[in-house]
Amino acid sequence: MQFPSMPSPKKIVFGYDPDEFEEFVKEWIPALNPLYVRVERHGGSGDHGIDVAGYRTPQGLEGPWDNYQCKRYKSALSWSTASAEMRKMFAGVVLGHFILPTQYVFVAPAIARSLRQTLAKPSEARASFLRGLSGTTDEVITKLTADQQLRVAELAEHTDFAMFVPVDMDQMLAQHKTTPLWATRFSDELRERPGIMQPPEQHDPGEARYVQQLMQVYAERWGDTADTLDRIAQHSKAGEHMHRQRVAFYSAESLRRFARDAYPDGHFDAVLDDVHVVAVEVSDRRFELGWDRLQAVLAAAAGAAGLTETVLSRYVRPLDRVGVCHHLANDNRLTWCEEGGI
Repeated sequence: MQFPSMPSPKKIVFGYDPDEFEEFVKEWIPALNPLYVRVERHGGSGDHGIDVAGYRTPQGLEGPWDNYQCKRYKSALSWSTASAEMRKMFAGVVLGHFILPTQYVFVAPAIARSLRQTLAKPSEARASFLRGLSGTTDEVITKLTADQQLRVAELAEHTDFAMFVPVDMDQMLAQHKTTPLWATRFSDELRERPGIMQPPEQHDPGEARYVQQLMQVYAERWGDTADTLDRIAQHSKAGEHMHRQRVAFYSAESLRRFARDAYPDGHFDAVLDDVHVVAVEVSDRRFELGWDRLQAVLAAAAGAAGLTETVLSRYVRPLDRVGVCHHLANDNRLTWCEEGGI
C-alpha cells in the first residue's frame, strides 16, 4: 500500500500557527534536557514573557528553571523583538512573578544573523540592552514605578547575558527526531516491525486470565476431556486451537512492545479500544456455548474491525486483531462463557 508523501518537517513547522509551534517546542524540550522534572506551557495573555518553562526542580518558577520564548513570525527573529521579550522577563522578576531563569532560549523557525552575532557576545548584548532600556517607551517598563524601573536596570546590569541563547529550526528538528513524538508529527516512513514473538512452551503468568477463559470454553464444549492444560494439550481439537490462540496473543504482544518502543504512549491502547468496539457488540449476542461466542468475536475482529488511522494502524495484521481479543479477555474486557471466569 502506498501512503501519500508528507512535506518536509521544516516546511510543516513553518506552517504552524503560534499555538501549535509552542506545542512543538514543548515536545522538543525534553530531548534538549531530559533532566527537567516538568515542562509546561504558559503562552497566552498574562504569561509575563514565559511561553514554555522547563523546571529543573519540583519548585517550578521558585527554583531553577529555563524559559523558552517561542516566536513564530514570517520574518527572522530580530534583536528588537528579542530585547522586548527580555524587558518583559526582567519586569516579571522585579514584580515577583518568578525568579530569574537559569537560561533563556529564543526559539524561532529563523533567527536573524544580527541577533546571533549580538547574543554571541554577552557583554555587548547587555550594553546594547541597557542603552535601549534607558529610552524605551515600552509599556512593560513605563507602567512600572520609578523604583521598579531602577530595579529592572540594576537587575539587567548584574545579569550575565550568556543566559540568552538562540536555537533555530535545524537544531530543533535534529533533537526532536530523537523523541517518540517525531513519528506522530513527521514520519511517513514505515519502521521495520520486529519479528512476531512465539509463545513460550510454558505458559507465562501474564497470559493466565485469557488462558483460563479458553479452558472454560473447552471444558464447556468437551467436558472433562479438555478441562486441564495437560488434557487440552492431548485433545485432538482443543490442543491445536489453544496453540493458535497463544500464537495470536503473542503476535499482538509483539505489536504492543513495538508500539511502546517506537511511538508515544496510547497507540496500542487505541487498537484495543477499536477492536473492543466491534467485539463487545458481537459478544453481547445470545450464544448457546462460549465456544460459539469466541468464534464469532474472533471472526468479527479479524475481518470487520476498522481501526482509527494512526502511525501504528498500518502495522496491524489480522492475526494481531485476533490476539487483541485475547488481550481484552486477559483484562476482563471480554468473557466467553455466560457464567463468567474460572
